[in-house]
Amino acid sequence: MDYSGSRDVKGHLKRGAVSSEAGGAGRDEDERERIEINLLLEGLFRLYGYDFRNYAYASLRRRVWHRIHAEKLHTVSGLQERVLHDRDCMERLLSDLVIHVTEMFRDPSLFAAIREQVIPKLRELPSIRIWHAGCSTGEEVYSMAILLHEEGLYERARIYATDINEDVLQTAERASYPLKKMQDYTNNYIRSGGRDDFSKYYSTAGGTAVFHPFLRENVVFAQHNLVTDRSFNEFHLILCRNVLIYFDNYLQNQVHDLFYKSLSKQGYLVLGHKESISFTKHAAKYETVNGQEKIFRMNDK
Repeated sequence: MDYSGSRDVKGHLKRGAVSSEAGGAGRDEDERERIEINLLLEGLFRLYGYDFRNYAYASLRRRVWHRIHAEKLHTVSGLQERVLHDRDCMERLLSDLVIHVTEMFRDPSLFAAIREQVIPKLRELPSIRIWHAGCSTGEEVYSMAILLHEEGLYERARIYATDINEDVLQTAERASYPLKKMQDYTNNYIRSGGRDDFSKYYSTAGGTAVFHPFLRENVVFAQHNLVTDRSFNEFHLILCRNVLIYFDNYLQNQVHDLFYKSLSKQGYLVLGHKESISFTKHAAKYETVNGQEKIFRMNDK
């Protein structure tokens, strides 16, 4: 057997020689893979306009490899070739990269806090503009519509619900969800401070719950990319929950800049439980309304 590692004066193989070479080969392979993923993301951005180049790498890598295996491919470069020539494959990759986790009145304590700490200030306004950024399939949008309806504010409110993925927006516009989820959604509603019978807000058809049309009347669904698109209005309340955790610091700062430009004076920003404004250049211009629920208010004069 021929070993390529170096030997000591007694002719014994040095323990560190092979492991060092193996470690170097592993690092080369990691670097090669990172280059391939960067090229894939660059192609995705240049051809389709979706910018994932500053997403958190570890999470992104897992989702890329999930799509590689699902397409029965073996390399990142193989996925890149297919994505660049097959728009359907691009859409499948997009669905993998954008995580959609939502439910009606998700984190009920947050909606209870909005009722108690945000609604009284919104009540003072002649009209109310709310932005759900990264709205996914719309459950939390309709939760907000129900909350505003029960507070007597829905008629003077306009909710803008945006997402990067057109497919989930179409689901959101239908306002149709599996009936089997309604028990959990009802529990969330009650815990959030709901004041009515939750079932009055939807009708059933087979195994589906369809929310009543009046909840969609003051909602505008639109495709919007937080990374590449600009501010499109001035809002009194912006909710973007558990989206920024997938971005690196550079991208998070970029999106926070967008939110800052989109908020009205004394407007509210709501983030996910694991997200923060503390590291952004605008941090000093917010005051914390509820630290546990990540509700912040613009205090920039």
